[in-house]
Amino acid sequence: MTGLEAELRKAVRGDVGFDVTSRALTTMDASNYRRVPLGVVAPRDAEDVAAVLEVCRSHGVPVVPRGGGTSIAGQATGTGVVLDFTRHMNRVVSLDPEARTAVVQPGLVLDRLQDAAAPHGLRFGPDPSTHSRCTLGGMIGNNSCGSHSVAWGTTADSVRELDVVTARGQRLRLGQDWAGAPAGLRELVDGELARLRTGFPELPRRISGYALDALLPEHRADVARSFCGSEGTLGVLTEAVVRLVEAPRARALAVLGYVDEGAAAEAAAGLLPHHPLTVEGMAADLVPSAAALPRGGAWLFVETGGTSDAEARARAEEIVRAADVLDALVVTDPAGQRALWRIREDASGTATRMPDGSEAWPGWEDCAVPPRRLGAYLRDFRRLLGSHGLRGTPYGHFGDGCIHVRIDFDLLTEAGVSRFRRFSEELADLVVAHGGSLSGEHGDGLARAELLPRMYGDDLVALFERAKAVWDPDDLLNPGVLVRPAPLDANLRFSVLPRQPVDVAFGYPADGGDFSAAVRRCVGVAKCRTTAVSGPAVMCPSFRATGEEEHSTRGRARLLHEMLAGEAGGLVTDGWRSTQVRDALDLCLSCKGCRSDCPVGVDMATYKAEFLHHHYAGRRRPAAHYSMGRLPVWLRWVDRLRLAPLVNSLASVGPLAAVAKRLGGIAAERRIPRLAPETFGRWLRRRERQRMREWTTEARKGGRPELPRTTVHLWPDTFTEHLSPDVGRAAVRVLEAAGIGVLELPGRPWKVARTEDGEVVGVGTSAPWGRPRDRACCGLTYVSTGQLDQARAVLRRTLDLVEPFLLPEPDEVRGLGEATGPDEVSRLSEVAEPPVFVVLEPSCAAALRTDLPELLHDDPRAARLAARVLTFAEALERLAPDWRPPALNRPVVGQTHCHQHAVLGDASDRRLREAAGLTGELTGGCCGLAGNFGFEKGHFEVSRACAEEQLLPSVRGASEDTVVLADGFSCRTQLEQLAGVRGRHLAEVLAEGLDRESQDGAVPPSP
Repeated sequence: MTGLEAELRKAVRGDVGFDVTSRALTTMDASNYRRVPLGVVAPRDAEDVAAVLEVCRSHGVPVVPRGGGTSIAGQATGTGVVLDFTRHMNRVVSLDPEARTAVVQPGLVLDRLQDAAAPHGLRFGPDPSTHSRCTLGGMIGNNSCGSHSVAWGTTADSVRELDVVTARGQRLRLGQDWAGAPAGLRELVDGELARLRTGFPELPRRISGYALDALLPEHRADVARSFCGSEGTLGVLTEAVVRLVEAPRARALAVLGYVDEGAAAEAAAGLLPHHPLTVEGMAADLVPSAAALPRGGAWLFVETGGTSDAEARARAEEIVRAADVLDALVVTDPAGQRALWRIREDASGTATRMPDGSEAWPGWEDCAVPPRRLGAYLRDFRRLLGSHGLRGTPYGHFGDGCIHVRIDFDLLTEAGVSRFRRFSEELADLVVAHGGSLSGEHGDGLARAELLPRMYGDDLVALFERAKAVWDPDDLLNPGVLVRPAPLDANLRFSVLPRQPVDVAFGYPADGGDFSAAVRRCVGVAKCRTTAVSGPAVMCPSFRATGEEEHSTRGRARLLHEMLAGEAGGLVTDGWRSTQVRDALDLCLSCKGCRSDCPVGVDMATYKAEFLHHHYAGRRRPAAHYSMGRLPVWLRWVDRLRLAPLVNSLASVGPLAAVAKRLGGIAAERRIPRLAPETFGRWLRRRERQRMREWTTEARKGGRPELPRTTVHLWPDTFTEHLSPDVGRAAVRVLEAAGIGVLELPGRPWKVARTEDGEVVGVGTSAPWGRPRDRACCGLTYVSTGQLDQARAVLRRTLDLVEPFLLPEPDEVRGLGEATGPDEVSRLSEVAEPPVFVVLEPSCAAALRTDLPELLHDDPRAARLAARVLTFAEALERLAPDWRPPALNRPVVGQTHCHQHAVLGDASDRRLREAAGLTGELTGGCCGLAGNFGFEKGHFEVSRACAEEQLLPSVRGASEDTVVLADGFSCRTQLEQLAGVRGRHLAEVLAEGLDRESQDGAVPPSP
């Protein structure tokens, strides 16, 4: 333990972390920059803050305050001690509805303040797109704004008083009329009045530099306002009194379509006289699908408020009439507005990838110009991009003239970094030429502080340095930011990463096969740190359960970044063997929520599987990897030896079950699920034989058996096969009622004869009929435990089993039917429509859709199989579009399976439920069991906490006639073991409805 660490542990009551993990988690924010701290302290109160400053001052160690770590200019990173306010100093201290003020601590997440203010009809005005995870301290430090700044201004406009501790330990209460000003500040201002009155451009989003003009007499010498935007360089905020505004009772959203972003920018300033709440702009490049938007290549999102829906709509329609638009849409439905706003808010993430998939980066994320100059500025900006061979898609706060853009800088090579510098210098000059500010929202940080002389001139920047010296004469607080800055091309976070692709198992097709590029996807916008999930979102359940950055998607990505950096300067130096990375990934549920909910598509479940594969290579694995990771093998042997009754009996004996769980690495709190006495496969084969006999008998009598119009192969996933065959039987009942025949997948491999060029010339079986049956398997349990060599072997064997059904499309086939060799061969005279595979277990379907082609990226059969996988609802919708399900007319509760949400989508399920009269929305989040995760020793409490977030409360609050839907075996098991509730697959519910119709004498709809 170092002397600094020991003194801090003695002096503060909060948490002190000098370990590798604590430091790695704070090396970066959401910028291009990386600075490695000595340690991290999470103070409990202002006394702790003062103690940290005293200890660090005695050691000459810098101190950097940090909130949510979503800053995009690098100011939330540092080489000394980082103060993390999110852990303890994160409360609403008080709220006064009459005075419309709130007292808050710096680590309070903005959305939590909004939640506290909402019952009083109030809100905090500024609202950055990161409102679900950014903190009030960070907003004050950066003078953040957000989409409603045209109505309610910047954070500085909402600050009344600030409690601050200076670097030398002085406690100050900042306010107007020089309240709390440190000694020497007033004298400095009085001597520079002329310069302060003329040196600052007039525009609504001037954030760059220090706001020294707020100290002018005509501005009431507002020391609190002047402190806003100082980026942690003047003092450390410990408490703030902020102003609240009245929230409109109703809102409407007018989405205005324009030909391009230039036309939208030209129109924005003209809408301000109508007093909108927002005027936001974005172009088609950032919209995954424009289906929900009016016609156009760019859009303005203009929000209006009112005392009623009608008043808000009337104001929105007035704006539509006043705007010269290509097309327009007015939305008053709150859910519809949230869906549209989500498109805009996610732009900070989606902008990190160009349309062709190449990377784009911040650095020039928030320049601002006078709104009337925005159109001209954007045209010049586009020309400048083109002259440097760069690309970027502007979006942002068009009503305030503030533009966000991520640009495809090459920050990996020396030539690319040089171009980054040249472009930055020229763009700074362009912004100044248009009367703008280098920063219009996020501060200067490491990205733009070097360029401040181009905006303010050397004399005013020298005045900034003198002001800094008044507040912080020892230059202890966040040195290198705003004054005496570090070079804008130093400390780039990419410089330590390997230049050659790392040898990995997965294909990472979206990242060119490069694992480093996959990890670079995490730019730190921290949507995974959202403390409360809304709607169908899933990410990140482990963070919400623990509140620890280490267990967020971003935190894990940071540790992987340090691991890849390794000896080149990374904190994690033992590579794939790292225990720090292993421990951080341990609580990852592999829910895949980040794959869809993360704006940049980080897939931590895949990264975890990759890491575990390398980490345990050649070493003994945890017991759970053998017991549950190889579950298909064990259950197949139980079936072959007919041991299910014996296993169930032994599992019901407490002491024996306890021993089995201890040996298998299973949590003692869990009950071992019972095995089905008859597997689904045995039932289906027995049923097929019976149906064949019935058809044969009918044909001999001269009848014509009623055959299905189409057939599907029902995938024999391990869970349906051995643990819940009732689901499979129900699915067969429903599919056949819809006119879809069900076939079992073959249990023995086939042989496909090919020419030397790979041309298929015949298909047949080469296996002896007496060989034990194989089972097709998605490999999920092997993938989730990182046993990727076994997963590949299992998946290749699966492809061998189903290969006859994966033959090329008819126009690809040049000759089928002839085969060579002594094996019995089936002659194929024609190629029918490609068969599809219906998978009832969402996690297995997701594995086949994504893990299979990404793991066997060198096998073309993998992509073919993935393309032919359908969920139960998709099969009914696609293959029996005219079929109508039974009218159930009941409410439902439950949870959309996290893999379904992330990979498969649930649109077909929603339409099927609606057609059956099943009303109500399923919750988001994750059930917490997540396959093997919730069964593993040490995971039970986190697993239960995930379930208690949404799933269990929704079930407990349901009425008696409510149907509890849970398509995943894990979800049903979690419900049964934690709530004593039986969840059912949608197929079971529909099958019961069909049986009820049959019993009531109703004639089921004809397919």
